[in-house]
Amino acid sequence: MRFEAFVGNEKIKEQLSFLEASGRLPHAIVIEGDEGMGKRTLAREIALNLMCRAEDRPCRSCSQCSKVLKGIHPDIYEYSATGGARSFHVDTVRDVIENAYVQPNEADYKIYILGNCHCMNENAQNALLKILEEPPKYVMFILTVNNKSALLETVLSRSVVLTLEGVNETVGARYICSMDDSIDYDDALKACTVWGGNIGKAIESLGDSKLSRISGIAVDVCNALTDNNEYSLLKVCSVFDRDRETLISTLTLLKAVFRDAVVYSKDFDSMSGQRVVAAELAQSFSRKKLMNLINACDSLLDLALKNGNNAILITKTCYEFRRAIGR
Repeated sequence: MRFEAFVGNEKIKEQLSFLEASGRLPHAIVIEGDEGMGKRTLAREIALNLMCRAEDRPCRSCSQCSKVLKGIHPDIYEYSATGGARSFHVDTVRDVIENAYVQPNEADYKIYILGNCHCMNENAQNALLKILEEPPKYVMFILTVNNKSALLETVLSRSVVLTLEGVNETVGARYICSMDDSIDYDDALKACTVWGGNIGKAIESLGDSKLSRISGIAVDVCNALTDNNEYSLLKVCSVFDRDRETLISTLTLLKAVFRDAVVYSKDFDSMSGQRVVAAELAQSFSRKKLMNLINACDSLLDLALKNGNNAILITKTCYEFRRAIGR
């Protein structure tokens, strides 16, 4: 199996290729990951591999591949919830089940890509479970979820779960630039760094003011630290109130800035795109203090990802950063 349109997550690609080559590809796959990680892209690439009948699959040029790439293959069905809680209705699942028992039109498989399955309520999941237990041999279900914990254990136990991770920043930046040669590589690299290798969010941020806003916040945090201004630091961090995504992205960028400061030299390659700020940090703090700041970012990111209280996170961010530099 090949996945030209899906970059990164090499272990998952290897796992899928092994399962397919050994004849053990499951009837149900759950793809888990944040918005922008490429869940739907991977689902479509899996479908493309399975529909192609060329010897070297997918050829991306045969009639089967052409229909998949154009989104008109009669044996591929896509359903997606709007994203609201319980917006993936049980009636939709029942329609899918009824259709699944009809033989494929022209391919060896009928593939159902069900997006935003974290929006399924328990009734909808239980209805889906019935066909997952005894599916027709030609049917495959690909479910995408932000977090697998939203699915019933009975559904998960009958599926192979694939958890997507962010790609390497340089890999992501090269991919973005290959898709749009008008995008500057350094901007793409910074965006991938800010969003932890989430290509979808990186591309989105390059098209609006998100990237510049997060970069500005990170610079203000660094300036408050070098100026030893506790009030300024607290004021900057107050923007994270009710905005956990910005907090996570800023902490991710700050970690890269602190890492740049640790290895700073005149000719070093900046990972954060903040060479001037990294130079100021390198002049202001010892290597030990910079490493303390990196460790503080790690612990704060862990808390943020565990959905800690935002107000407490803001206070703790200020406290941990000042403690890291011995203030």
